[in-house]
Amino acid sequence: MTINNDINQIEIEDFLKSWKDGVIDIGRASEEGNNYQEKAKDFIEKHYAFDLGKVLFKPTYTNEIVFRNNPKAALSYFIGNDISEDSGFALKPWRVITASDINILIEDNLSAVMGVLKLKSYNADEEDKIAFTFILVRNNAEIKIKIHHSSALR
Repeated sequence: MTINNDINQIEIEDFLKSWKDGVIDIGRASEEGNNYQEKAKDFIEKHYAFDLGKVLFKPTYTNEIVFRNNPKAALSYFIGNDISEDSGFALKPWRVITASDINILIEDNLSAVMGVLKLKSYNADEEDKIAFTFILVRNNAEIKIKIHHSSALR
């Protein structure tokens, strides 16, 4: 794993867009009867640094089992089936996810982005609002999440 911090703001913004689009694509694949499980596995592999070591993942809608710190638990959060409280965050499905109040921190060995995600589903007029923080790492050409913390805003 590359330890230096050569991630720039444009790459962080592109990564955030890729993450949002990936969540929407998983739900779309499920709705269309396509292989959303494989799409979710690819999404996690692309966006989370499980292949590089330990990842800390505190998803938004958890209560009994708060953290999803391995690929199997992360997959359960996004598409359900493994942990009883997981209904599949990405299977809502979300029509649009927008980001606002974006704050980016780039220092010596640290790249982070935090902000607010507004998620609108196909089935509701209301938006879910989530505050999030991603600590990012680079491995060669790939940027991935090393720490993900999110919580619902009321």
